[in-house]
Amino acid sequence: MIDLVCKVNNEWNTLRKVIVGIATSWGPNPTAQQAVDPKSREHILAGTYPITSDVHQELEGLVTLLKENGVEVFRPENSTDLNQVFARDVGAVIENKLIRSSMIAERAPEWLGVSGIFSHTPSENILTPPSGVRIEGGDIMPMDEEIWVGYSEEEDFQKYKTARTNKKAVVWLQEKFPAKYVRGFQLNKSDTDPRTNALHLDCCLCPLSGGQVIFHPEGLKLESEITWVRKRFAEKIYEVDAEAMYNMHCNLFTISPDTIISGKGFDRVNAQLRAWGYNVLEISFNETSKLEGLLRCVTLPIERN
Repeated sequence: MIDLVCKVNNEWNTLRKVIVGIATSWGPNPTAQQAVDPKSREHILAGTYPITSDVHQELEGLVTLLKENGVEVFRPENSTDLNQVFARDVGAVIENKLIRSSMIAERAPEWLGVSGIFSHTPSENILTPPSGVRIEGGDIMPMDEEIWVGYSEEEDFQKYKTARTNKKAVVWLQEKFPAKYVRGFQLNKSDTDPRTNALHLDCCLCPLSGGQVIFHPEGLKLESEITWVRKRFAEKIYEVDAEAMYNMHCNLFTISPDTIISGKGFDRVNAQLRAWGYNVLEISFNETSKLEGLLRCVTLPIERN
């Protein structure tokens, strides 16, 4: 494997290299009791859980679109009977550091699929959380001088399977990046209702290069943090309701300061993005969405500049 340069400072600089998840052989469908999120559980119970080939087709369509826009794409090494769709959650790159996630037990083996890609990354540039720190990549947003983190306090973390990042992770990241301010956002969680569950921060908050944001306020647990977001973005905010959040309208993926990949059928959000001056590339991702993740969730940026 080539010696990769890790470089990510924010959510919107021009994307050069990225890992995109795979749907090659995720094995038998989970039972409702085995589901790790409420939206998957809902589709398992309804008999509408996606099939591998459909999700595979959507992911390959995204890879084609990225390559057409000059992005170098890497893929995880396949592990049989393991869902490896959501590459974002195995880690995050901030500056030249790779943060290795500390995931729930059911998902921990996903790291093996990407470890080879980083086999030449200097060991001092790979940050592994210590015992007690739990963190997943979907909760980490590099924001230039700040790092935004979705998290759960201990009571929720012990109560909900959907609580993936704890308060200790916020403290740990601040220790590892002392020059940045780590800003935490406490998330609302539910193991049974996908419309009231913010699985990760990127399910309810999507900051953009021009200082705008797509935001589902009820995804945040604290009114003070909702107020902060509204004041921070002022007139440059577009709020979406629970149904739009459920359909992943906040989970978009910026590939350059002026170009965003969004879901086909996200009519109101896409119209707002275009009104703000963005070039919007629409792609169908409806089957992947059934797994409670979308475009940001399936991508792990390695280099932006």
